[in-house]
Amino acid sequence: MISRKLLITLLTIALIGTSMMVLGCTSTTPVATTQAPGVAGTIKVVGSTSVQPYATELAESFSVKYPKADALVSGGGSGAGIKAAQDGTAHIGMSSRDLTQAEKDSGLKEIVIAYDGIAVVSNNANPVTGLTKQQIKDIFAGTIKSWKEVGGNDAPITVVTRESGSGTRTAFQEIVMGKANITDSAVTQGSTGGITQTVAGDKNAIGYISYGSLDNSVKVLNVDGVAPSAATIKDKTYTIQRPFLFVTKGEVTDPVAKAFIEYTLSEEGQELLAAGKLVTV
Repeated sequence: MISRKLLITLLTIALIGTSMMVLGCTSTTPVATTQAPGVAGTIKVVGSTSVQPYATELAESFSVKYPKADALVSGGGSGAGIKAAQDGTAHIGMSSRDLTQAEKDSGLKEIVIAYDGIAVVSNNANPVTGLTKQQIKDIFAGTIKSWKEVGGNDAPITVVTRESGSGTRTAFQEIVMGKANITDSAVTQGSTGGITQTVAGDKNAIGYISYGSLDNSVKVLNVDGVAPSAATIKDKTYTIQRPFLFVTKGEVTDPVAKAFIEYTLSEEGQELLAAGKLVTV
């Protein structure tokens, strides 16, 4: 027969064991999360259509890292982006040209996020593989009018350019054209994609687009014997190149905008830009 003392001992052990099981079932364990504290809200990023696809990709990756933060990216051109940053309708402007001294004096700040080449492109059916920078200038000025003059077919050249206010056009004007004007007979397109489509559809066309936006629908031309590439842009042997900028009005105070810029300049952000053929900073 079990003694009273032993019975009490066994019952006590059983009760303690049951209590521990209940506590074990109802206890909570902290769950790991990717949520970064203090970064929540929405910002607008507006401007250059050359920078736009990269900023969009950065924004998508950024929202994974910061689930409560969003960067809404839209185009409109470098001029529109700079104006949006200036008047406060966007937290960050995007530009594919340097700011002018007057723009800097107005309180705008530029942040270089990468470097890009401006590729000169022709139709894939065009036998010409390269031009000198002087020939490119003369073609876009309307002085050279036929491909025959530069070793191509006996056919009139269709010049395709970007709209006024485009950062790509401004950079092309400064680097290639100098004081010469682009011919009034040029076909004007409002985006990188518009130029690519026009050149791809016209066997006699020539245009210029962001190197990072190149695809197989057009042919990239060598300039002074050098093809644009990440290596030649980095070592500056390919001379038609420009910076990609984020533009802000003074120092950034918005926590989401600050986090987005820091993410863009981080190793992870720069790897995304490098994957898109840009030269990182």
